[in-house]
Amino acid sequence: MPSALPDGEPVPDDGALPAHALAGAAERALGFYLHVPYCATRCGYCDFNTYTATELRGSGGVLASRDNYASTLTDEVQLARKVLGDDPRPVRTVFVGGGTPTLLAADDLVRMLGAIRDEFGLADDAEITTEANPESVDPAYLATLRDGGFNRISFGMQSARQHVLKVLDRTHTPGRPEACVAEARAAGFDHVNLDLIYGTPGETDEDWRASLDAALGAGPDHVSAYALIVEEGTQLARRIRRGEVPMTDDDVHADRYLIADEVLSAAGFDWYEVSNWATSDAGRCLHNELYWRGADWWGAGPGAHSHVGGVRWWNVKHPGAYAGALAAGRSPGAGRELLSAEDRRVERILLELRLREGCPLELLRPDGLAAARRALAGGLLESGPYGAGRAVLTLRGRLLADAVVRDLVD
Repeated sequence: MPSALPDGEPVPDDGALPAHALAGAAERALGFYLHVPYCATRCGYCDFNTYTATELRGSGGVLASRDNYASTLTDEVQLARKVLGDDPRPVRTVFVGGGTPTLLAADDLVRMLGAIRDEFGLADDAEITTEANPESVDPAYLATLRDGGFNRISFGMQSARQHVLKVLDRTHTPGRPEACVAEARAAGFDHVNLDLIYGTPGETDEDWRASLDAALGAGPDHVSAYALIVEEGTQLARRIRRGEVPMTDDDVHADRYLIADEVLSAAGFDWYEVSNWATSDAGRCLHNELYWRGADWWGAGPGAHSHVGGVRWWNVKHPGAYAGALAAGRSPGAGRELLSAEDRRVERILLELRLREGCPLELLRPDGLAAARRALAGGLLESGPYGAGRAVLTLRGRLLADAVVRDLVD
């Protein structure tokens, strides 16, 4: 969750939504994202809304403490119940992200999940995920999460090479993420993801293949592989600007993506979103699919974003300000926007084109349809789905996904 927040109109103190946002809600899936903004250290590439203990000291007081964070977030879940009213939907997915959620006690994460269960209920087949730092969990911690209702876990592996982890300022040791997968399986987790990053300065093709091989050897059923994006204002950006480490170019990113798809496909993983592969439909991340398909989700926590029925809003960033608003009985919302029909059409193209099922051609305007015909002729869209009325990216199209999307929207 990037740290920068957009502008927008004010959120009412009670968080109330326009009536049209709740119309037809029963026909849409509902998920919750719970943001835990704490990290032990700040990774050099990270631009997310996270805070170390040093950064919070003296700036948030007791309200910003990790110790009472579960109680604070529970207050927002209760606010969500008031705002959504008699919404009959049980929650389909819960995703706890950060930051490092597993810096909190396992009982705190279970308590946060329990608040959602108490206020809304969980679907019988609900997907309950938490992100985890490999060094912040052990078998007992994982067992507590599983017993408390979590059934999916995502470990931040990034790389299997020490020198690559050092550039990223990652604190775990090579081999620990793989061990975590075994511990999670032993605890009874149904689904396990490993997050990888490619294109780190100093990484070679051999390093990247070694990371993929190590990840696959651990036995997850889901792998996410993201190109490193160097965000302005981060420590890594400053190091590159000073010439301490080289910048990785787009051609290298493309080569690494092709390697990832080759290795993962050979191991029985199918891509279902440009940066995500799973061994089966059951292994796909349903929560992320809520985002990509424009469903409803409530984001609780500092800086978290929400979307319900075409209304998108975001919370204040700082943990102290967030907790202070809730303690005063106010919504922690910092701003919101009401999406027009055109906004939602464009977003559907932007997001659904990244999926294996693609987006319906009927979403495209005449210029977009002309661009789709050019993309088809250029080998960027698959011919079979195109004939059935859908734009689906080829492997080459995935490499150029951002450019294809821009053309179809324009």
